[in-house]
Amino acid sequence: MTPEITGTVQWRAWQDGVLPPVERVRDGLWSLPVPIPDNPLRYVLVYALEVRGGLALVDAGWDADISWQALNDGLTAIGYEVRDVKAVLVTHNHADHLGLAGRVRDASGAYVALHELDAHAMRPDLDTYDKWRRGYVGHLTEHGMSGTDADATADMMAPDRLFRAPRPDVLLQDGERITLPGLDLRVVWTPGHSPGHSCFYDPERQLLFSGDHVLPRITPSIGYLLQSVGDPLADFLRSLDKLTGYDVAEVLPAHEYRFRQLDQRLAYLARHHTERLAETLAAVTAAPGSTAWELAAHLKWSRSWQEFGLGQRRFALGETLAHLKLLAGRGEITEHGGEPEQAGGPAGPVRWTPAPPTANDR
Repeated sequence: MTPEITGTVQWRAWQDGVLPPVERVRDGLWSLPVPIPDNPLRYVLVYALEVRGGLALVDAGWDADISWQALNDGLTAIGYEVRDVKAVLVTHNHADHLGLAGRVRDASGAYVALHELDAHAMRPDLDTYDKWRRGYVGHLTEHGMSGTDADATADMMAPDRLFRAPRPDVLLQDGERITLPGLDLRVVWTPGHSPGHSCFYDPERQLLFSGDHVLPRITPSIGYLLQSVGDPLADFLRSLDKLTGYDVAEVLPAHEYRFRQLDQRLAYLARHHTERLAETLAAVTAAPGSTAWELAAHLKWSRSWQEFGLGQRRFALGETLAHLKLLAGRGEITEHGGEPEQAGGPAGPVRWTPAPPTANDR
C-alpha cells in the first residue's frame, strides 16, 4: 500500500529521475538532496534543522566531491554555510549517510553522533581491505556462492571498502534526548537495516526522521551480512512494532519523498516479511539441503534471477539469509554445514533443511 505522499515535489522528481530541489519542510527545517554517484537510490535527503547560532544535520551524504558540492550548495541556498553546522546526527553507519560527516566536522568543528552499536559494528578485525576481502569471500562461499563469483563480488565492492568511516564523537543510546539550543529530538533505536539504526523523533512537531528504517515505496534491505550478529530481521520486525507507539504527523525518510500514514506503512512492511518467510520456508521444504544461494535463485524478486547482476544477487543472498536465520530461530528449519564434505577436505557450504517433527507434530 502506498502511503499519502506529502513531498509531492520530491515525488515528481523521483518519477522523472532527477534530483529534487532544496525544500523548506517547516520553519527552520529544510531537506537538502545530496547525490549518490552511480547508485539507483540517486540521492540522500539530508535534513538541516535550525538551532541557535547555526544548524544540525540529520545524515550527511556520500563521500564524493559531487556530493560535497551539492551539500554546500544546499546550505548556501538556505542562507548558511558548512561552517555553521554544530552537529551531524547520523541515522546509521552506511556510507551514503555517514560518508560526508567527517568533512563536515573538519570544516565546522561540529560533533558527529551515531548509535553506539553502529560505532561498535566498525569492526577492528576488518580494518584493512585485505582482511575484509578474505572474510567477505569466505562469507559468500560459506553460503553457496562460487569462489569465482565471490571474488568478482569482492572486486565490485572495493570502492565501498575504501571508504574510511569517520569515528563518531558522541555515542547515542535508545531514548536519549538530543538537545541543542532550539532543538529537542528523541533517539528511537530501530535495529534491522543496521545494528544501531536509529530514527529521530521531534515530539513537538510530531515529525519522524526515519533514515532507511521506513521508506515510502522501497522495502528496506534487511540482510545477514559478514558483520551481522544475532537476528537482523527479528530486530527489524520488533522495531516496526515499536514505532506504532509514536504520534507521527509526517515521516521524513532519507530516500525518495516525505509521507504520512506511518502505521499503514509499518503494517505493510510487517505483512511483506510474513509472506516472505512463508515463501522461504516453502522453498526449504521443497528442496531440503539447499544453500542460501540456491534458495535465493528460486525466490520471487522484483526481476528474474537471470536478470540480476552480481550486485543484486549479493543483496538477494543477504536478504535470503536473514529470513533463513529468523526461521531457524523459530525452530522451523535447521542450519547444517561449515564442516568438510570429505575427510581432510575444505569446509562445505551451510545448508538448510526443515526441522524434524516434534512429538506434538506426530
